[in-house]
Amino acid sequence: MIRSWQIGEARVVGLTEYFGPVHVPNLLFPAMDHNVLRALRSQFEGVHWFEAVDRLVIGFQIWILHCAGRVILIDTGVGNQKSRATPRANKLNTVAPAWLAAAGASPDQVTDVVMTHLHSDHVGWNTQLDGERWVPTFPKATYHVPKDDYSWFREFNLSGRAKDGGSFFDSVEPIVEAGLAQFVSPGDRVAGCLDAVAAFGHTPGQLNYWLQSGGRTAVFAGDVLHHPIQIYRPAWNTIVDIQPEIAAPTRAAFLERVADSGTLVLPCHFGPPNCGFIRRDGDGYAFAPAGGEPSSGLSAQDPWSGHAP
Repeated sequence: MIRSWQIGEARVVGLTEYFGPVHVPNLLFPAMDHNVLRALRSQFEGVHWFEAVDRLVIGFQIWILHCAGRVILIDTGVGNQKSRATPRANKLNTVAPAWLAAAGASPDQVTDVVMTHLHSDHVGWNTQLDGERWVPTFPKATYHVPKDDYSWFREFNLSGRAKDGGSFFDSVEPIVEAGLAQFVSPGDRVAGCLDAVAAFGHTPGQLNYWLQSGGRTAVFAGDVLHHPIQIYRPAWNTIVDIQPEIAAPTRAAFLERVADSGTLVLPCHFGPPNCGFIRRDGDGYAFAPAGGEPSSGLSAQDPWSGHAP
């Protein structure tokens, strides 16, 4: 599924590699209270939660940004033929390369690959199989790697503690060995149009990337938010947050910054339309999905339609 939106002079294309009702709510969120889900039924049912089977909808999203003559991927999903511990991510064989090409992001066109963090479902298309070797999928691109995340994941994987099927070795190390990696720290300008901001907690070095263009602002949020339920309950961490004691305060600060600001929030795991705006709602927050419909012709929609800041 592909959607496209205009952000000032830039255009962002959302490519959904996979999504579905797959997560048991109280397994993904140990603090889950089903009364909260039921109170949000009218907004969540069939999009973010399937009540009949009691599963949360989670997707794998790849963002493609066309900005200032550059073609930028932000997070690269799961990838094909990757050995992963999670069955729904193991040995995928999707047509994502064709979707990327349709969005103007073929291997020869991509100039930059930007990672919010180094979990396996965010780095998969960094590489592809060439015989028995994993090689960079985008050989002309600079791969922008969060420096603190790289240091942590390298030590974690070399220690033998990793259980994600080896994504660090098949999807991260090959780009470093190929000399294509550029390490990113908070405060850096990335790919000519993105500003890196610390978003630690989900992983020790996660970054958000902020875009300003034509009077509009958007943020590629990585996994600061896994699911819209966290907008309503910011204290709820996921089971996969590496540093939960940091993740919750990071999320709270993020929501405070974006609420009522007109900033388009682009996470990686929301159900369709995969992005939206955060509103203040009493003492808390609420989610307003972005405007726009699926676009087979990639005609850009205005995500602010009906959501003027």
